[in-house]
This record gives sequence, structure tokens and C-alpha cells, in this order.
Amino acid sequence: NFMLPHQKIHACENDCMLYWKHNSGLDACQTCGVSRYTTEVDETSRSSKKRIPRKVLRYFPITPRLQRLYMSRHTSEDMCWHGLSRPEDGFLRHPADSFAWKQLDLKFPTFGDEMRNVRLGLASDGFNPFGKCSSDYSIWPVLLTVYNLPPWLCMKAPFILMALLIPGKESPGNDIDVYLEPLIDELKVLWTSGVPTYDTFRQETFTLRAAILWIISDFPAYGNLSSWSANGKFVCS
Repeated sequence: NFMLPHQKIHACENDCMLYWKHNSGLDACQTCGVSRYTTEVDETSRSSKKRIPRKVLRYFPITPRLQRLYMSRHTSEDMCWHGLSRPEDGFLRHPADSFAWKQLDLKFPTFGDEMRNVRLGLASDGFNPFGKCSSDYSIWPVLLTVYNLPPWLCMKAPFILMALLIPGKESPGNDIDVYLEPLIDELKVLWTSGVPTYDTFRQETFTLRAAILWIISDFPAYGNLSSWSANGKFVCS
């Protein structure tokens, strides 16, 4: 039974910080001073108290899931479709035909020369998980799309990776960068040093690296993810 890892990371109720790495032992936020926990009295004993974190981020590391794409010989072969089977006739049919993809390969040839390196798209937006039962709750998933795959696969649900589940009830807004910290740290490792990965189709081990090419979102979420102005007088400047 191959279980993919996940982490529960406590967060400040006001989106100031994560209780993670060197801050994991703190009991209150360094910025606003709000307690990390709320307490619940046991109704049976009336004495014991249970500490409950006020907000919890769910983090699903992407490295083992990217490695798993090369554990199947069929998926491993499909991950190289963009370099082996993609028609090159001047038409834009796949992200590999785009200017951004080609510029990345030219600027970083050691990355571009290995077609098994992964190009990703990041998307995020809020939604109400309770439907009509509640209208003032917003939870934010952060998703990654694997663009190495052929166009009939890369947007299918099995190949869209949820990396983060940011809790509500309020939208994180510009503080979304606080919650992106674990994912950014992992992406830095995947870009700089990579991870050894076994390719079942070619029956060899290679160093897997990854890069984010695009961020996909609506305009308000674009402002939060990129820190650019998405409203007001200079929104398009």
C-alpha cells in the first residue's frame, strides 16, 4: 500500500505566520500575539483540557507524486511526449509550442536538455465547500498541472496535483504567500538540485527537476498570487 505523505501545519488565525520549521515550537503568533490553540473542556471530567489549533494548513508534497509518474512505463513514456511525439509545424497545440517554454529551455539548457524534467502550471482560487448551507466561507486549494503530458492527459484529474489546502473561513488575500512557503521551499529543491528518480520505461535513474512556467487564476486571485495591483486606477499599467 503506497501512501503518499501529507502534513498538517498549524497557522496563525490571522494569517500572519506558519508554526513550521524554527517556529514549530511556538504557542503564540510572533506578529499579532494570538494564541496558537483554543482549549476545550472535557464535559465528563470537567477538568482536563484539550488544545485545538485555531487554523491548520494541509500540505501535500509534490515530489513523491512527480516521482510516481515515472513508476508506470506508460505514464513515463507519456511524460516525454512533448519532446518525442509532438508535431512541430508552427501551430500552437501544446504548452511546449509556446514562447515561454522555448525561452526556459534556451536560458537554462541543462534543464531543457532533459525532457523528463517537469514543467508545471500553478492555479488557485477560493470556493465554498458548504454550498448553500453557508455563504461566508472560502477555502483555497492550490493545484499544479503537469504540462509534460500530451494535451489529452495533462488536464485530466489524475494528473492535477493538489499541493495545499488553505483553510477558511476568510480568504487569505495577499497573505497567501504565508501558506505557499512549504511549496516554495520544495520547488526550490526541485529546481536547484533535483531528486533521484527511477524511470521505469527506460529502466534507469535520473535527476528529476521541476519549474513553474505559468500561474492560472482569475483576476482577483492573480493580484494575490503575484502581488501586482488588480484594482484601482493603475490596474493595467
